[in-house]
Amino acid sequence: MTPDTQRHAKPFALAAVALCATLPLAAHAYVGPGAGLGLLAALWGLLAAVGVAVLYVVMWPIRRMRRRRKAEQAAAANASREPAPAQQTASDTHPAPARRSETESMRP
Repeated sequence: MTPDTQRHAKPFALAAVALCATLPLAAHAYVGPGAGLGLLAALWGLLAAVGVAVLYVVMWPIRRMRRRRKAEQAAAANASREPAPAQQTASDTHPAPARRSETESMRP
């Protein structure tokens, strides 16, 4: 063997041994339909939770920007509008009843 071949032979042999060690000879296991469906449901739930969390993090600044823009537009519309005349409220037409003192409300 040449020195070049010897230098590359050791990592190649190590990779081949690692590959062979990770390959199973035989799988003596059975996953029933209930366990398989339970595993799939758990994985889908986990993926959905991560997806919703990412979507929430991405949408948070967008929602804030839209709310701020809407508030600015409402403030600009209110500033450009003339002030409306004062309207009469129900409290102006029907005054509140007078309060009784404690001695008047007590019965003998």
